[in-house]
Formats: sequence, structure tokens, C-alpha cells
Amino acid sequence: MPIVAPSFLASNFLRLEEECKLINESEADWFHLDVMDGRFVPNISFGPMIIEFVRKTTRKVCDVHLMIVEPEKFAEEFKKAGADQLSVHIEACPNLHRNIQQIKSLGMKAGVAINPHTPVSSLIDVLQEIDVVCMMSVNPGYGAQKFIPHTLSKIRELRKLIDNWNLPVLIEVDGGVTLENAKDIIAAGADALVAGNTVFQSKDPKATISQLKAIEVAKTL
Repeated sequence: MPIVAPSFLASNFLRLEEECKLINESEADWFHLDVMDGRFVPNISFGPMIIEFVRKTTRKVCDVHLMIVEPEKFAEEFKKAGADQLSVHIEACPNLHRNIQQIKSLGMKAGVAINPHTPVSSLIDVLQEIDVVCMMSVNPGYGAQKFIPHTLSKIRELRKLIDNWNLPVLIEVDGGVTLENAKDIIAAGADALVAGNTVFQSKDPKATISQLKAIEVAKTL
């Protein structure tokens, strides 16, 4: 069964406590929390303070995705706020290996996110050091975008690398995930589905999460 990580960027922030309760009572595995700085991406979302409040509501994994420049300046704050795993963008980190070491030294799992234009081959030198690859399947910055089809071939390429090297790295796919395309995404080799509007704009979010969790396919390369 896939890991399901509802993206709180699509939640109703006027009802944040209720939204957290909803996800806690569902079959979802992770809380996906997108941090945007208005510099790396053309949008601003929220920071450690909101994550700290969300952390108090749940024992589920807080999966924090930093879409920011200079993430090393804030890693310790996100750890204190309650992040279990922290993903930084390869495009924003000229000293990526140092960023990964910092995240791990703080006791968090380390993730690396890659944008749609970034080749999978750029991960080769760090793949053995990380826990998660957050594969962006839309251009980062805004929710409700359409899934970029080429992502499927990138997932297959990454899956082959991970399997050939026998690594315990999870592939997380973020952007445009729907009930209609989730099966193809999992079949390509994804382990975790980030779903924002698909969950929070659903008439029955818990049922939608259950449907995503129930998808079982043979992974194909």
C-alpha cells in the first residue's frame, strides 16, 4: 500500500485544528507541510510556528518540504517545531551534502526534492545518503496544478537506480496526484503520494484517502 501524505497547503487554515483532526482519524500516514519563501518559489506559505501547532495535534509523521533558499539557516528551527523528516531542494543547495549531514545530525530523516526540469542523474552522488526523494510532478509554488506526464519516466528511472543499489530510499511524488493517475504513479515505482486538493477538496476526504491507500499494483520498470 502506498504512503499517503495529504498536503496541508490545500487545507482550510480557518479550520486548521479540524483539518488536523480529520487527517488524524483517516488512514493517511504523513502530514505533508509545504514551506515557501517567495524567493525560491513565487509564493509564501507558512513557517515553523504553524508546524509547531500542527505537531501538537498528531503523532503521525510530519513531512516538511522546504521550498526555500538557504535552508541550512532554518533546519534547527524546523526540528524544534516538530519535523520528523525535512526535504530540501537540490536546486537551492549548492552544498547539498552538507545540508543532508545537517538534517541528519539534528535527528531528522533527510529528503531531497527535485523540480520537473532536474534530471534524476543529479541525485546519484547523494542517493546513498538520504531517506526520501521528493519528486516534483508540477512546478513548485502553487497547488491545484496538473500532473506533468514525463514524471512517470523519471520515477521509473529513479526506481531502477534505487533497486539496483538496494537502497532504502522512498520515492515521494508531489503535485497533481489524483485518484485517476495514482495507479500509474505507483506502478512507475512511487512509494508515497502527496495529495492536496484531491483530499481536502473532496466531499469525503477520509474515503478519498482510503481509496488512495487501497491502490495495489505491480511496480514496473
